[in-house]
Amino acid sequence: MVAFLLPLTGEIKQLNMLNQTKVAIDLGGTNIRVGKISEGKLTSKLAEELHEKENLEATLFQLKKIIRKAFSPDATGIGIGVPSVVDVEKGIVYNVANIPSWVEVHLKDILEAEFNVPVYINNDVNCFVLGEQAYGVAKNCKSVVGLTIGTGLGAGIFLNGQLYAGENCGAGEIGCLPYLDKDLEFYSSSAFFNVLHKTTAKEQFEKAGMGDVTALKRWEEFGVHVAQAIKNVVFAYDPQMVVLGGSISKAFPYFSGSMRESLNDFPYPKSMEKLRINLSENDDINLFGASMLI
Repeated sequence: MVAFLLPLTGEIKQLNMLNQTKVAIDLGGTNIRVGKISEGKLTSKLAEELHEKENLEATLFQLKKIIRKAFSPDATGIGIGVPSVVDVEKGIVYNVANIPSWVEVHLKDILEAEFNVPVYINNDVNCFVLGEQAYGVAKNCKSVVGLTIGTGLGAGIFLNGQLYAGENCGAGEIGCLPYLDKDLEFYSSSAFFNVLHKTTAKEQFEKAGMGDVTALKRWEEFGVHVAQAIKNVVFAYDPQMVVLGGSISKAFPYFSGSMRESLNDFPYPKSMEKLRINLSENDDINLFGASMLI
């Protein structure tokens, strides 16, 4: 398989966006979100909790059912972001995070047979960075890395005007890099709170909002670890921008100060001086990104 590169510049990008109606899907281990995007605007959106995750047929039935609610005869294609390794050419997803029954699913073939339109599938964080580059805070950046901070730490890479996904749609797994006694994901995701501090990010967010000193200190510590993830991104890709998304990124005001302070010792100051670090501003950006696959 060749490395997957998705051109998104100039005339190709304009033709991709104009006069099309697309169905975009953000499939997660907890929820399914489906949107209809027409001429670059989200015109409708549906969401529901994913049930019976141990049962492949049941999850596929539920997925088809919610797509059917959003589907219309003018739809030109379906784009899907999935939290897994993806064979983007064949549309096969492997070992989907938090959906145990999805070990190897030929999703493209299944959905094309059902809806009779082209189906395009990619990793969910790749969709996140595509959405930010085309519609969000990284609009028109030629190089941007999206980091999603939540249950795990995911990364999507957009370099020199193209999405880079690697040979197996697995490029950018920054969270798997060794760090301290574990890896970056452990210290820069929900595990930092759940496992290390026996609490939750939500609880610490709420306590920090009430001025709880212990919670505020934990967020400061968390910011130091996120800074280490960003340093690794800059070492590897040296992008114009890093965009932070995911559920835990909502606590950015509580960890941004320590994060930025911890970036000051980066050995190449000019790289860090030019780097822009932005927070995602659109909760639907993954749907927009999935639509860009079409």
